[in-house]
Amino acid sequence: MADFPVFNCKNTDDVIKAVKEYNVSFIQFWFVDVLGTLKSFQITPSELEGAFEEGMGFDGSSIQGFSRIHESDMVAFPDPSTFQMLSFRPSDKPVARMFCDIKNPDGTPYEGDSRYVLKRALAKAAEKGYTFYVGPELEFFLFEDSSAPKILDVGGYFDAPPLDLANDIRRDIIFALEKMGIDVEYSHHEVAPSQHEIDLRYQEALKMADNAITYRAVVKEIARKHGCYATFMPKPLFGENGSGMHVHQSLFKNGKNAFFDSKGDFSLSLEGKQYIAGLLTHAKELTAVCNQWINSYKRLVPGYEAPVYVAWARRNRSSLVRVPMYKPGKEAATRVELRSPDPACNLYLAFASMLAAGLKGIEAGYELPAPVEEDIFEMNVQERENHGIESLPGSLFEAVSELSKSTIIKEALGDHIFNKFIDNKKIEWDNYRIQITEYEIKKYLPFL
Repeated sequence: MADFPVFNCKNTDDVIKAVKEYNVSFIQFWFVDVLGTLKSFQITPSELEGAFEEGMGFDGSSIQGFSRIHESDMVAFPDPSTFQMLSFRPSDKPVARMFCDIKNPDGTPYEGDSRYVLKRALAKAAEKGYTFYVGPELEFFLFEDSSAPKILDVGGYFDAPPLDLANDIRRDIIFALEKMGIDVEYSHHEVAPSQHEIDLRYQEALKMADNAITYRAVVKEIARKHGCYATFMPKPLFGENGSGMHVHQSLFKNGKNAFFDSKGDFSLSLEGKQYIAGLLTHAKELTAVCNQWINSYKRLVPGYEAPVYVAWARRNRSSLVRVPMYKPGKEAATRVELRSPDPACNLYLAFASMLAAGLKGIEAGYELPAPVEEDIFEMNVQERENHGIESLPGSLFEAVSELSKSTIIKEALGDHIFNKFIDNKKIEWDNYRIQITEYEIKKYLPFL
């Protein structure tokens, strides 16, 4: 595979020059539907200049959560700053990609575009002087194929070969990501058999959302090249830990970390405390966006390291929100970690919702409760009540019910996506609840 440079295109001229210089055969235009599923179409270099000027039209009525038939014309405008070669494609006929902003035919932003939702949230933060940074930890499983969860190894947390049999796969994933300009901090085997984690270096939220979408595509493609299947399904194995996406986040203002105060309790500023309080206060409303599938709630149960209790702490990993203490007292390292999301969510909507909840905490001056450092998993119901600890929704149905009442998330997502998302999830729940499972047949048929 040829070593293409990491591009840093500033404008359309930079992209057109790179396409010609490296003899790019096709350019893929990427965007996501309301559920965060990657969508793509490709154009030839001869169409590129026109695409930058006028966009590329497509039928939005065929995209989940987009338009109705009679308002189906959408236009995709590529963002030149996202131009990179696809490192997993053959080098003799290189293919590039750009993320797109979806617009209406009159040139106005399309309200069903998830990327626009995040851009709008970031613009609101910018009005207050904030830049939002995130660092997600996306876990995944590697199986023999997509037909059944057949594990490749029996390794556990931080295991090395021969227990970890995917060292080479993770290495190739990292190389592929770095060739696309995506910085990786570290990788390792996770707790469950055949489960892995590759952590991306923190980045401004829009760029990170684009990077994380790319990450999911690269992981799947490199796994396929190794003859196996990668999945971000939250809970594919019964009795084992599921895959989470802990999201480290911070706000910077005037080049300084707004969450840091060397003289504050826990080295947290007032803004940092209020931001955490915002996440906790609106945690139930956030859950459907950050954990959007039926299967997500098979992971969010006590006993498998997934946080289900609304509390915060510094070292306690059973809490929903954590302030990591790897480098106590260091400004750049001060951040908040939300531990409930899973890696199968719509990343643009999830980041926008987290930011909206945190900013609400700052705007309204929410008061942060005391941290809970005891193991919440070991507490009984009465002990949790004494600490004022509530639980996250226990099913997609409960989560959607909480979301439907949320004015904060509705404002963040906009009416279109908010309603389309809820409608889709209600249909998913209805389809699920009428199924007859193997568990029910084995449990009830012999005696009922």
